[in-house]
Amino acid sequence: MERREEQPGAAGAGAAPALDFTVENVEKALHQLYYDPNIENKNLAQKWLMQAQVSPQAWHFSWQLLQPDKVPEIQYFGASALHIKISRYWSDIPTDQYESLKAQLFTQITHFASGSKIVLTRLCVALASLALNMMPDAWPCAVADMVRLFQAEDSPVDGQGRCLALLELLTVLPEEFQTSRLPQYRKGLVRASLAVECGAVFPLLEQLLQQPSSPSCVRQKVLKCFSSWVQLEVPLQDCEALIQAAFAALQDSELFDSSVEAIVNAISQPDAQRYVNTLLKLIPLVLGLQEQLRQAVQNGDMETSHGICRIAVALGENHSRALLDQVEHWQSFLALVNMIMFCTGIPGHYPVNETTSSLTLTFWYTLQDDILSFEAEKQAVYQQVYRPVYFQLVDVLLHKAQFPSDEEYGFWSSDEKEQFRIYRVDISDTLMYVYEMLGAELLSNLYDKLGRLLTSSEEPYSWQHTEALLYGFQSIAETIDVNYSDVVPGLIGLIPRISISNVQLADTVMFTIGALSEWLADHPVMINSVLPLVLHALGNPELSVSSVSTLKKICRECKYDLPPYAANIVAVSQDVLMKQIHKTSQCMWLMQALGFLLSALQVEEILKNLHSLISPYIQQLEKLAEEMPNPSNKLAIVHILGLLSNLFTTLDVSHHDDDHEGPELRKLPVPQGPNPVVVVLQQVFQLIQKVLSKWLNDAQVVEAVCAIFEKSVKTLLDDFAPMVPQLCEMLGRMYSTIPQASALDLTRQLVHIFAHEPAHFPPIEALFLLVTSITLTLFQQGPRDHPDIVDSFMQLLAQALKRKPDLFLCERLDVKAVFQCAVLALKFPEAPTVKASCGFFTELLPRCGEVDSVGKVVQEDGRMLLIAVLEAIGGQASRSLMDCFADILFALNKHCFSLLSMWIKEALQPPGFPSARLSPEQKDNFSQQILRERVNKRRVKEMVKEFTLLCRGLHGTDYTADY
Repeated sequence: MERREEQPGAAGAGAAPALDFTVENVEKALHQLYYDPNIENKNLAQKWLMQAQVSPQAWHFSWQLLQPDKVPEIQYFGASALHIKISRYWSDIPTDQYESLKAQLFTQITHFASGSKIVLTRLCVALASLALNMMPDAWPCAVADMVRLFQAEDSPVDGQGRCLALLELLTVLPEEFQTSRLPQYRKGLVRASLAVECGAVFPLLEQLLQQPSSPSCVRQKVLKCFSSWVQLEVPLQDCEALIQAAFAALQDSELFDSSVEAIVNAISQPDAQRYVNTLLKLIPLVLGLQEQLRQAVQNGDMETSHGICRIAVALGENHSRALLDQVEHWQSFLALVNMIMFCTGIPGHYPVNETTSSLTLTFWYTLQDDILSFEAEKQAVYQQVYRPVYFQLVDVLLHKAQFPSDEEYGFWSSDEKEQFRIYRVDISDTLMYVYEMLGAELLSNLYDKLGRLLTSSEEPYSWQHTEALLYGFQSIAETIDVNYSDVVPGLIGLIPRISISNVQLADTVMFTIGALSEWLADHPVMINSVLPLVLHALGNPELSVSSVSTLKKICRECKYDLPPYAANIVAVSQDVLMKQIHKTSQCMWLMQALGFLLSALQVEEILKNLHSLISPYIQQLEKLAEEMPNPSNKLAIVHILGLLSNLFTTLDVSHHDDDHEGPELRKLPVPQGPNPVVVVLQQVFQLIQKVLSKWLNDAQVVEAVCAIFEKSVKTLLDDFAPMVPQLCEMLGRMYSTIPQASALDLTRQLVHIFAHEPAHFPPIEALFLLVTSITLTLFQQGPRDHPDIVDSFMQLLAQALKRKPDLFLCERLDVKAVFQCAVLALKFPEAPTVKASCGFFTELLPRCGEVDSVGKVVQEDGRMLLIAVLEAIGGQASRSLMDCFADILFALNKHCFSLLSMWIKEALQPPGFPSARLSPEQKDNFSQQILRERVNKRRVKEMVKEFTLLCRGLHGTDYTADY
């Protein structure tokens, strides 16, 4: 047969004929991959090369690609192909070829010991994979053999080259084990074998590390090799000598990074806590690094201070419980804790002058948890020792949280500012956690410091110091109930005394007031102390987020105490809204705040305020409704509609009963006449329709209109009733003109809340039938371009079945067409749409008995549904959706058992369905399992997961680990 003269890249996209995988073609494809400027050609070449690597010809061309006259890129591909063949296709290699393959690999590694390092590493990985597959039976002393072979004197390579090649091989062996695809039972055997073999490795490493003649490159490799082996959970006591040697190597700047990595890996292995005596010997070694740490900090050597800190934290964080248990050694552990405290408080601003302090924060959580987990007597002893340490920690953290000078902060990049913001959030979380240890005394401590700072006349205080103390308060008050704290009244009294000269300080003052909003609700007499500050801050665009979110919290928590201030709050808010000081999202929050505020007023007052608040926007909207659509007036329309919907989200005049019994809040009727929101909506309804008539083609405007009614319906519930007929009519007109998902979502809300009420059933039924009919027409035209509409439609159908199955009784509803469209939707690539369709079927199938039209269509078309479900399980749908398909099978089994038992056997009959990977026995077993399980839904989900893995050829592979 003649070989086609084609570029390998061009040949490659399909299943290339075997003869294409020749040395020459592989070299051409590699040239194309590395040097062809055309990205499409590169991708084709890469795809073809991946096929080549797994082809049977790879055994032949790999060795040829390793010839000394080839360039490293080509040699590297040859070595990689060998590794792939050995690691993934081990079962293809005949047993009698193991020894020759081993010998060839040893020979190649010897050749490359003085050649290209990347090729050497790849060959070592291939030999490591071979060793792991042969251990322990076919190659019992693999590691000892490797050491012996590379120490042979008759090798053509010099001693150092051989030594580095051996170390590379020994380093990649544990790494390859960690990522290998060995079956679980083999993994256990090989791990045990490697644990024994480390007896052949560690003495060699100790000797190389301690002998003065070892060059730096060898010692570096030794440390990396040790670092790799300790991750196999080698007993810590067996590592003692090497750990001590690694500590000594920390003095050598070239070996510093590798030593840190080795020590941290050795200390951090989970098993290490069993070896308490070894851990106790490590404490003096770590404490012995303090001088080196201080020198590094003094000289601004961030790498060294970072490395030493990592070692101290690794010992403290991983083993605090084990070391605290050794009560007689409490002083040496306390010395380690103080060393970590030094690392937490390391001089300089994070992340510009230092990056070390953030490493220590988790340690303080762990230490606190361990102390609080002891029995009462031991805990009391340790509390006595460590409470002062934790008070010191609070001081250190608040110092680290301080902003730099304005001048310095001005030079920081936006990335550095963002990192500092995240760092402060981490500090805030730590302070909140520490409160559990220190309790109310912590708040008193912060209050005393702040009081002294603000009332001292001796020296001017820095805004940074004040800000940090307030930040500490805010961190705790945001999540801890401070209602019973005796220092909060004093703090509220101090806040107005703060001289605010800076945006960061002003922000923190705002957020602190916001964090105390629940306390203010219980102590309304204090609202007047802080509200003027918040209203003043509203006018500053730089304080937009903090001032608006704080006002929203106050209006939500304290609304029943705010009527005396309402006029002022509304006036200031109106002013800043008209001046357009805030960005869109803050304007929306401000409207929500005003919704909470107005909810507590009398209806006449609400209507009066609503009139003054929204009249300017209504006038603007009237003007916009007259104009021809264009991008700028669209933004203005969406903004105004957004303001209205956010106002109506929180404007809820039906007061909740505070003396309720039981878990649910009852809504009490409003005695004062029509709901203000309904009054306003009825007034603007014509205007909204007018806007819609010009913007029906625009999804954003339609969505904004629907949002107003959706938010209002959710808040008002039954109070919305007067609007139902006209809203149903408007939705019908909207959807008839241009179908959009937001209209279906609003229809779903109406079905949910009003469909069960006889008075509202006729307009809702009419709307339901209309949108269903239009959507079914859309399916006939091709629904693939509208996955969002299909998704919302399926959710609407499911809601209708759940709340009012009578909607399916109407003769005008084509249940058969609905059923078939839902089956089609199961095959969409968009996961949310598929999920919604599955949800529809799990609501529909239980209605087989009670709704005749449903029972009839299931009997006629249920087999089609089952086939679609089996196709999805067979591999056509994402594995993440399997639980949804399992729900359909469970519902079929529970409600249509006799039909399912007939259909499933027929459906699974054809060979290759739903997957060519299944045997008839596996299919038969699956159908029997499903039919047997009519009670336990979880079991059905497990069966489906198992079956889909078989269908996809993934059963028993690594891919199932997280599944």
